[in-house]
Amino acid sequence: MLVGMLALGFWVVAKIEEGVTRNTANATALYVESVIAPLSQELKRSNGLSPAAMRALDEVLKNTALGRRVLSFKLWLDGGRIVYATNPELQGKAFPPTDPLKTAWGGHVVAHFDALGDAEDAPERAIGIPLLEIYSPIREVWSGNVIGVAEFYEDARELQANISAARRQSWLVVGAAALATAAALFGVVLGGSRTIERQQLALKARVAELALLAADNQALRLRVQRASSRASALNERYLRRISAELHDGPAQLVGFAALRIESIEVEADTARRAEEVVAIRAALADALRDLRSISRGLALPEIEGMALSQVIEHAVATHRTRTGAAVTVALAGELPSEALPRSLRICVYRFLQEGLNNVYRHAGGVEARVQAEVTADQLDLSIADAGAGFEADQPRQGRLGLSGMRDRIESLGGLFQVDSKAGAGTRIAMRFGLNEVQHDV
Repeated sequence: MLVGMLALGFWVVAKIEEGVTRNTANATALYVESVIAPLSQELKRSNGLSPAAMRALDEVLKNTALGRRVLSFKLWLDGGRIVYATNPELQGKAFPPTDPLKTAWGGHVVAHFDALGDAEDAPERAIGIPLLEIYSPIREVWSGNVIGVAEFYEDARELQANISAARRQSWLVVGAAALATAAALFGVVLGGSRTIERQQLALKARVAELALLAADNQALRLRVQRASSRASALNERYLRRISAELHDGPAQLVGFAALRIESIEVEADTARRAEEVVAIRAALADALRDLRSISRGLALPEIEGMALSQVIEHAVATHRTRTGAAVTVALAGELPSEALPRSLRICVYRFLQEGLNNVYRHAGGVEARVQAEVTADQLDLSIADAGAGFEADQPRQGRLGLSGMRDRIESLGGLFQVDSKAGAGTRIAMRFGLNEVQHDV
């Protein structure tokens, strides 16, 4: 823009100088021609001026307004000879025709501002003020043919002041236009820069959010992998426990009944056979009862369609019936009345079942408390006791309870927490976002 401004400024100033100089020269040349031409018509008939014509020119150039305006005057003939000059020393001398002189012989007015470099310009250079050099063709009155060229020098101090003012105004206009354009472009670039900065900040914030999300996803993936691994190990433990319970319970009773049946086949005494039948029936009844107990532990058909509060009350009531232990229940907030997803209902039931069994087994059922609270679509469920407690940061090898509860809860996207200290009781808690739990398909 600076280079463009300078180029445009110089071009505009040059055009203004050229226009001012040309207009001034044309006006002066027209005035001079109107005075000089009538006195120079004899140039058409001869190669000089008569003494009368020269005296007339002297009078015009010395004693009139034209003389006060024109500081030096020369009248040229074709070929470069000066036929008349206000400086008598130049009259009759010949000089090589210059380009301005040739152009004037072609019928055009030529003007130069303060350009006194020609050989015949020595007297004018000695004046020491800026001059406007004008070449004006002198035409024959009737034919219009050029019969001579008048070269004269006008005092250009006023013209110089006008040109200087025009230069200043031109540079001010060009500079103001350039500054306005620069300001407008600066505003556009500044606005674009700020937009880019805002977009970069937003992008950085988005990248940071994505990085956090990726870290959360990575942590969640690792949690799921660990939960899946532990779930596989726990499943194997559950299967071994069920196998042991079937082997040590119903299988033994059924085996006992099978042995008794064999003894009946060889027993001849009717009374003894009746006793054996009673023993077989009792063994089979015990085996059936054990099978039903194991089946009830594997499936929970009775919680289908229950609301959250009903699932909690059912689990607590079942525990009270089995153990006779006292359990305090506190429900806070507005618990959902509609049935929750089956996976969450089972998780809540198993959490209460295992937690209350642990309280009964390890804490003697001392001050068992169940507390449930729903706030802002978030479920918090906890079981606390006033038992002996344990160090929560030390793993308890060989037990399925806590690790099984943690894996079950975390596999559904919940959080599991254990707070316990030796001599201060134990509190286990689970937390779920109700809107984040996937409904059953």
